[in-house]
Amino acid sequence: MDDEKPVTEQVMETMTTAVEATKDAAVAAVKTVKKAAKKVAKKVAPKKAKKSSKKAAKTSSKKAAKKSVKKSAKKAVKKTAKKAAKTKKKAKKSNR
Repeated sequence: MDDEKPVTEQVMETMTTAVEATKDAAVAAVKTVKKAAKKVAKKVAPKKAKKSSKKAAKTSSKKAAKKSVKKSAKKAVKKTAKKAAKTKKKAKKSNR
């Protein structure tokens, strides 16, 4: 340490250099972490996209199946109602 400078000034200088050094180290660490995160994101993103597309396909097929089942059920109900009405008419005619 310098004997000519006051102790407080020497302490302030060492503190500022330490703060600057830690700031630089923190910036460098953040940069490396960002790079690593980007690499990981590139590797993981395609897998997630595949999974989400598979999931979307599953849900859409399930929805389509439900719709078709509902439609066919409605058609079946209508057909049976028509058939029942026809048989009633035929029965009435035969009774006359």
